[in-house]
Amino acid sequence: MRKLALIFSLIFISSIAFSQKSFYDFKVKDIEGKDFNLSSLKGKKVLVVNTASKCGNTPQYADLEKLYKEYKNQKVVIIGFPANNFGKQEPGTDSEIAEFCEKNYGVTFPMMSKISVKGDDMDPLYQWLTSKSQNGVMDSEVKWNFQKYLIDENGKLVDVIDPKVKVDSEKVLSWIQK
Repeated sequence: MRKLALIFSLIFISSIAFSQKSFYDFKVKDIEGKDFNLSSLKGKKVLVVNTASKCGNTPQYADLEKLYKEYKNQKVVIIGFPANNFGKQEPGTDSEIAEFCEKNYGVTFPMMSKISVKGDDMDPLYQWLTSKSQNGVMDSEVKWNFQKYLIDENGKLVDVIDPKVKVDSEKVLSWIQK
């Protein structure tokens, strides 16, 4: 009887593990409205960040761009997801956001179409990022603009970084360099 229970437990656990999505299972829209398949990033470390143009954290765009330029040839990608969830600090259209990012910060890292990162209309990618039942690693809540999610080369969530922590922090740099 114990063996039978153990076998069923292992089957159940295996089915959960295999049913969980990875980061690579998602398709999103880029800031120009084109499909962007996240599976195109297989084998790369990905830093996902929700952005806003009228936030106290907006100057982090400069740090993100600097980090992207420094490490993009080492299989590191930064992806920005504009969101208007916090204090309505990203009111612009996708084209206005793209213009702002290029003009003010010279952003060359991939920017996606504006989405919702919390609430009833939360984007499916952010549902995955914030729910342990979906990502298999941890629950989290998007606290504010410029919260960062670290995704490994296999499409697995590794960690979440507080919005106030800059990307040149020891925590982020050690993750990139290992």
